[in-house]
Amino acid sequence: MAERASERLLRLLGMIGYLDRNDGVSVEQLAAHFGISAAQVMADVDTLWMSGTPGYYPHDLIDFDADSYDRGEIRLTEARGMTRPLRLGTREAVTLLAALRAMAADLGPSLDAEQAEVLRSALAKLTAATGDAAGAVDVRLALDGRPDVVSAIRTGLATGRRLRIRYVNASDVTSDREVDPLRLTTSDERSYLQAWCLRAGDERLFRLDRVLAAEVLDTPVARHPGAGRGATAEFRPDPSGDVVTLHLRSTGRWVAETVPVEGVRNLPDGSFEVDVRVAQRAFLRSLLLQAAGDVLAVRPPEVARDVADRARAALAAYGPLAST
Repeated sequence: MAERASERLLRLLGMIGYLDRNDGVSVEQLAAHFGISAAQVMADVDTLWMSGTPGYYPHDLIDFDADSYDRGEIRLTEARGMTRPLRLGTREAVTLLAALRAMAADLGPSLDAEQAEVLRSALAKLTAATGDAAGAVDVRLALDGRPDVVSAIRTGLATGRRLRIRYVNASDVTSDREVDPLRLTTSDERSYLQAWCLRAGDERLFRLDRVLAAEVLDTPVARHPGAGRGATAEFRPDPSGDVVTLHLRSTGRWVAETVPVEGVRNLPDGSFEVDVRVAQRAFLRSLLLQAAGDVLAVRPPEVARDVADRARAALAAYGPLAST
């Protein structure tokens, strides 16, 4: 799956701190530590070498020892202050405090003991450092599901019990599932239940506004090795789905950043191609209609014809208004 810009940024920042603590690290060692290829390490170092503080003259840039680089060893010589402890202003501290309190209130019951202790410790330290301003913060995550559904899910999380949910997917197909809840999470404007789906035999994200009903069962949740270890379970397309290639203008870069894609190819004219694995045609139609202004081509061509037919049908439904 193609890497998102936010994921690479986090790794680049982490790489600076790691190199600052370790004087002279082989490319292979860096690759193993960050779980990437040696070629990606070199690409990351080249990016960092051209990054720095405003002004962007040579003395403003992050720097590495060139001789070591030629020998396959990465030695950081100038971090441009990226390794100094971060000092938060009052507004920044209050914003972070609000986020931590929201996590403690709504995600706390689903965290394991170690994660909960880290959250409590960070919250206590930040509250003390923020001082009187901390008393003005009172926030909870806004969950967009039905109140009875959210209540049942929270009960299941707090008591460690299995849930039976009725769920409608993007293709408007309704199904009943039994799931072992892991946590509630939010992404952009949506809220999700992260859970182990017994029918799928794998981890899934269920959009809360698509959960029509939820019932707490007497069955305790089962242990599923490896489930819920990440901060958020990312959506993984069904591997049996077809691969569709979209050719997009540069202004459609949001597609590669927000949709799980299997490949991204930048083209000389500034446009780019993405490969998307699709199991549900309804999802693809929705995506292409949203990005219609940036779409240059779609392969295979029958997919483009299908979406075009749907768009014409939708326009025709407006009747006389369609001509205006």
